[in-house]
Amino acid sequence: MTTTGSHQKTCVFGVLSIDGRQLFRQYNYFNEDTFLLYLNEIKRKFCRFVIFLDRATQHYRSSKVKEYLNQNKDIQVEYFPRGSPDFNAVEECWRQGKDDLLASKYYPKFQNLREAIAHYYRTKYFNLDIVKYLIRESTN
Repeated sequence: MTTTGSHQKTCVFGVLSIDGRQLFRQYNYFNEDTFLLYLNEIKRKFCRFVIFLDRATQHYRSSKVKEYLNQNKDIQVEYFPRGSPDFNAVEECWRQGKDDLLASKYYPKFQNLREAIAHYYRTKYFNLDIVKYLIRESTN
């Protein structure tokens, strides 16, 4: 989102668990290094887990990420089918966040937007049934 002509960016990673736990983190960039930092955060919180990812380059093709996952066998990765965001419950979190944070709101400085995003994802509880997202039938 552009604010006051700025091209500054922010990135939010998010994970939801079947038992209702969630973990959102905000970074300045979306790249393999920030994704690895986030994977470490997830590992600290959940220890062993299965993570479902889209096929973003930072998730799917990064040699650093592949090496990390090969070294951490307690993390199992499954990829969503291409072009199927409806299977990903976190996409609903992004949709709700966009509506709640951007609709009819003005942030005079980019830092104000960053702070609003951080507060929102730190305090918002998304009551989503993860299993229902994962078992949807493909419409393709």
